[in-house]
Amino acid sequence: MSTFPEGNALVYCQGAFNTPNGKTAHGLVRFTRRYRVLSVIDSRHAGQDAAFVLDGKPGGVPVYDSVQSAFQHARDSGKSATHLVVGLAPDGGRLSASAREDIKEAVNLGLNVDCGLHDFLSEDSEISHLAAKNGVQIRDVRKTPPRDELHFFSGKIEQVTALKVALLGTDSAVGKRTTAWKLVQALDHAGISAQLVGTGQTSWMQGAEYCIILDSLINDFVSGEIEHAVWTAWHEAKAEVIVIEGQGSLMNPAYPGGFEILAAGRPDAVVLQHAPARKDYDGFPGYPIQPLAKQIQAIELLSGKPVVAVTINHEGIEPDEIASVCRSIHKETGLPTFDVLTQGAEGLADLVRSRRKK
Repeated sequence: MSTFPEGNALVYCQGAFNTPNGKTAHGLVRFTRRYRVLSVIDSRHAGQDAAFVLDGKPGGVPVYDSVQSAFQHARDSGKSATHLVVGLAPDGGRLSASAREDIKEAVNLGLNVDCGLHDFLSEDSEISHLAAKNGVQIRDVRKTPPRDELHFFSGKIEQVTALKVALLGTDSAVGKRTTAWKLVQALDHAGISAQLVGTGQTSWMQGAEYCIILDSLINDFVSGEIEHAVWTAWHEAKAEVIVIEGQGSLMNPAYPGGFEILAAGRPDAVVLQHAPARKDYDGFPGYPIQPLAKQIQAIELLSGKPVVAVTINHEGIEPDEIASVCRSIHKETGLPTFDVLTQGAEGLADLVRSRRKK
């Protein structure tokens, strides 16, 4: 088990906070065990409260315009920063030239850097040299483990007696991870031992004890790593419920995640996260999202297991319309429908508890 928190973090999200490309930062503002989040860096929202920008409720995490100003304010407050955490999640996972310069500045200020992008900072000769010079650590979260540490699918998933719930989505950057954490926390509060199996870099940054980075794994080992993470969460933590974080969506043209989770994670039930106001796949105008009913049909056909609830992302929906949107989806699908950010996850947790009893 890791010892959390590891330090005081500045979350770098220049130009992307409160957009789909800032989802890693959003997750860290809402919840993390790994760090104490001191502030967010994005000049577009400087002077505001990060949680208020996201969810309309103050959370005590200020937004600053630059690495230097965030670092200085932390030091002046008596809570010196120890980490810069890259909270960007752009399409393709690549680092911009301006972001690279800001990271160099952070390293020169003596900050450790955790980055979940596909551009590995530890392999950037200039940044790695600066890190050595300043005695700081660079962690590339998306780096795969050595091949001799990876697992091939073995069938041991069949030993798992915990209820396995996959939190899949109809699109990428749609809120799967946030809903998964909310569900785990609600189950824990209700006295049910639950574990999140994280499948992306943000879950790792939030402190998921059982986590793989699915989109950077060698394909031959994806299924085995999913199986091993689920089995380990059950075997070590004795979890009664295991919630598996989804990636992308089954029919997303760029991120067709979910197939391996259904095949290897072998969930007993699926919760489907959906953004009703979206018409096209995130970042791909002209590629319309398939109807909700079709996505549910595809999941159930592939897995042989039921979709038991729909959870929504309320982007583009007025607050006073959320309840009616949920009722409309319930009427369309016949499934219980929740917005866990505004309504809480207790209703969803009760539904999962009922599945466990069955």
